[in-house]
Amino acid sequence: MDVRLTSEQQQLRDAAAKLADDLGPGSVQDLADDKRITRLERAVDTTGWRALRSDGASGVEVAIVAEEFGRRLVDVPFLGPVLADDLRRHVADDQLTWAIAPDDEAVDARGLRCAVAVRDNRILVGDVGSALPSADLTRCTAELGDTLEPLGELSPDHAERWHALALVTTGADLVGAARGAQALACDYAKVREQYGNTIGSYQAVAHMLAENQALIEGAVSVLRHAAWAVDELSPAAAVRAAQIAKIYCARAAHAICETAIQVHGGIGNTWECLAHVYLRRALTSTELFPVSLKEIDLGLS
Repeated sequence: MDVRLTSEQQQLRDAAAKLADDLGPGSVQDLADDKRITRLERAVDTTGWRALRSDGASGVEVAIVAEEFGRRLVDVPFLGPVLADDLRRHVADDQLTWAIAPDDEAVDARGLRCAVAVRDNRILVGDVGSALPSADLTRCTAELGDTLEPLGELSPDHAERWHALALVTTGADLVGAARGAQALACDYAKVREQYGNTIGSYQAVAHMLAENQALIEGAVSVLRHAAWAVDELSPAAAVRAAQIAKIYCARAAHAICETAIQVHGGIGNTWECLAHVYLRRALTSTELFPVSLKEIDLGLS
């Protein structure tokens, strides 16, 4: 595989990054700004990125957008709709925006009425109910209707590829959250002073941030391979690559988000510090389509 992004993929990354930077929450208080959320929802809907797969996009391109949205804590539905779109494209011609239901709850369902679920290779659809409490402050989890109607059926190969895409997309969100938390910590370390010097000038802080950057580079590499594998390798190999990437990205994101809180010191444990929002998002993305080491027999520890 060629790990370099094409010019079109670079443009997609730049566009997603600009949208996220312009309209993503810059503080915990921004999470309650309905006007900002409305503008963000309108902008994301206009891009058509929620229907990337039915428009012919690759797994790499879906991961690019998911990573940038995770980096700036974009708090309107993307992950759920883009995975639902990948399911619906096999059985429907429209591009309706639906949530996804990996278990008995609809995920990433803010403002959406329907959610898609996969059960034994069957695609089912149910109504989205009331919002449920969630640790993630940027994505809505909601009740799923008791009655699920059949929408179609996937072939075993398509079901495996969709599972690989789900793992890659949540892994990309984890990498984005890690990058965002790292940037937050680095910015703080450049301005916070102790004993007349910025805390970033002290080795104890600088070494932690350097180690985190190395974790991010490794996560980007393993995720890029898994995203490429979604379309280029056999379904079983794609799932295996995605499982490895999900575990690596989850562990890296947890370490990086926790370090970001530590670098902030006492303020890192307050509600007003954005670091905990990154950690919450990383924890919930880990539990979406979770992977355990028992599923991989490559001696990872």
